[in-house]
Amino acid sequence: MQRPSDWESVSPKIRKTKPPRLHLADLVGEGPPVVMLHGIASSSVTFQNVIPLLEGTHRCIAVDLLGFGESPIPEDGEYTIGEHAEAIHQTLKKLKLREPAILIGHSMGALIAARLAATYPKKISKVVLVSPPIYLAPAQLTSRRDRQIMDFYLRAYHYLRENPRFTLRAARTVERFLSIPKAMDINERTWVPFIKSLEHSIESQTTINDIAATKAPIEIVYGNFDQFHSEGVLKIVGRMHGVRVHRVRGSDHLIGKRLARAVAVAAVSVRG
Repeated sequence: MQRPSDWESVSPKIRKTKPPRLHLADLVGEGPPVVMLHGIASSSVTFQNVIPLLEGTHRCIAVDLLGFGESPIPEDGEYTIGEHAEAIHQTLKKLKLREPAILIGHSMGALIAARLAATYPKKISKVVLVSPPIYLAPAQLTSRRDRQIMDFYLRAYHYLRENPRFTLRAARTVERFLSIPKAMDINERTWVPFIKSLEHSIESQTTINDIAATKAPIEIVYGNFDQFHSEGVLKIVGRMHGVRVHRVRGSDHLIGKRLARAVAVAAVSVRG
């Protein structure tokens, strides 16, 4: 099967229309483009500590994902990885970028970044996956502890989807304590994009395959206190060709200032 070149459209067969153009929350700086994709139930505010570190040398493009931030919420959206990636593709195509972009994806945005890099290899120069929730089926993991952790995540996500009252109340409580305001934004407006993205993009994912198909170098950056990662899976991914893993002490899932510095370094570093 021939891969698409440039930013040609590869629309999912189940959709009869192109996905809507997404909101570009930040478009600052000059230089090689850096495209930033936030995670589930969040927005481009995710990168408020990263952009100041890169805008002096790069063109920083922060995108609100389909269904989140100020981007549209299509009524027929299923919010699969492919659908998220195609919406980003359509949006970036309008910018007419003249050189390959560095992709920085956080959390679910990391999974989408991997799909974009695998699909459009000529347009991506590097991929930085920040706090990526890369999961496998529990039975695919050797360690009993890794299997238990993976099973816990999947059961927890299912519970969150099935219990909106609990999830919305918990999200409002958690949001008050986050170091980045509005880094978690689960509400009645974004509920459907949230539960569908959770089910169709995080619980059901092919990220391992996307990483294997990616030609660009991949940097994985995560904090040792990350609440949503799988150490067992990251060890597997770290042994894959073209992948380097960076573990940042004292950081959790959000991109705080310490993690932001590691992300900026990973984005611009040149491999020997």
